[in-house]
Parts: sequence; structure tokens; C-alpha cells
Amino acid sequence: MMLELQMIKKTIISGEVLFVGAGPGDPELITLKGLKALQQAELVVYAGSLVNPALLDECRDDCALHDSAPLNLDQVLELLITGGRAGKKVVRLHTGDPALYGAIQEQMEALDAAGIDYRVIPGVTATFAAAASLKQELTLPGVSQTLVLTRLAGRTPVPDAEALHNIARVGGTICLYLSVGMMNKLVTGLLAGGVFTPRTPVAVVYRASWPDEKIVEGTLADIADLVADAGITRQALILVGEVLKARTQGVPEKSKLYDPDFAHGYRDKKC
Repeated sequence: MMLELQMIKKTIISGEVLFVGAGPGDPELITLKGLKALQQAELVVYAGSLVNPALLDECRDDCALHDSAPLNLDQVLELLITGGRAGKKVVRLHTGDPALYGAIQEQMEALDAAGIDYRVIPGVTATFAAAASLKQELTLPGVSQTLVLTRLAGRTPVPDAEALHNIARVGGTICLYLSVGMMNKLVTGLLAGGVFTPRTPVAVVYRASWPDEKIVEGTLADIADLVADAGITRQALILVGEVLKARTQGVPEKSKLYDPDFAHGYRDKKC
């Protein structure tokens, strides 16, 4: 623990911008390093529409707080660059993990151009919070060894090669962000891949890890209607794949990791 705290102190230097992943919602799911960065920050620019406001209680009394929800990119960058040039400890607080749908590349590019140092502290993304709420492993031997994180095209386009019907040809486990408002289109795309069927299980987790979290489960045949009935139109993750059957039908094949007849570098084969 002491080593970790020493590393954190070295990371947070004067005049540096830290991109911090706040996690999916539960304020206790921020990393230790992210929490320390937030507690030491002099200026925080946070995604107010998604970040749990309870995290802001961890900030110093003299910390300047700015909600980025009503701001455009230039306004956000002005805050980050001005704070960095003033030698302040600046935190850009993103929801989930900032590397996933966080629009941080354009911000880092501007900081590079301004000559301001920055670092990224990862966070827990909604996929893993949803899996935890479902008590579900996303990769199972003999079922799925592939996890795809993707989304449907909306106002932000998706490259043609990554259209859902193409992604769905792989099978495996698919987790879709920013798509719950287009469930019928989503189901059509998944079925068009030719691997998933109307019987393929689906779980939709609304606001994973938040107090008002809601879970809707079904199949590709009925999930669109179930989600509509539940009134879920945003802030939900969609998980699709045969792994979701394990909680009701059991694990079809045990992992080799703890198989007594499977030797590896840390354990001999059972005699």
C-alpha cells in the first residue's frame, strides 16, 4: 500500500492534467489511484451527466469544479490548458474508463500541442459492472473466448466493416454501448450475422452499479419488447451470447486452470 501511495505522489505533479476513469456509477468503484488524484486536484472538469456527484465530495474545499455537460470541446480545453499552464493539479473526470467512448484522444492531442503533460488513470467500464451485477463470467470454455465491445451507429457513425451484422458473424459475447434506444435495429443486426438465433439470451443492464440499477433478461426474440415495457431508453448496456445460459443451465465445460489433470508453470499434474 505504501508503495502504491508513493507512486501516486510521483504521478501527480504540478501542472499536469490527469484523465481519470470514475467507474460506472458506484463511487466505490473508482480506483485507488483515481481517488487520490481527485482528492489532490485543484481543478476538476467532470462529465456531470454521467459521473456520480458523490465523487465530488472527495475534492478539496478549494478545488474549482466545472461540469463539462454544457460545454463544447474548446471550452473544456480552455479549462484544462489554462489550469495546466497555471501549474495546477488538473483532473478531467470521465465516466467508466476514459479510453472507451471517452473522446479523450482529441483532448490529449490539444494538450500535446499546448506542451502540457498529461497521464491517464484507467477506470472500471460498464461492461464489467454489468457482468458483476449479473454474476456472470463473459468468457467460458467451449462457449465463448471472445468479447466484443461495440455500438450501433447513431449520430456518431460506425465504419462499414464494423456494422453489427458483420460483428455478429463472429459470435462469442457481444456488449453494446449507447444502443438501447435502437433495440429493434440491434436485434435485426445481430440475427443477420447468421450465428445468433431468436433463442440467443440477452441481458440489458440499466445504470449498472447505481442504486436504481435495473436488469431485464430475455432472448433476441423478445428483448426489444421487454426493454420497451421496462421504459429503458438510455444509460444501459446490452450483453448478448450463449454464456448467459450458464447461470441457469450450468457450465458446460470446466476451465483448464484448476483441472487436477492439467499441469502448468505453478502446479504439477495430479498423479
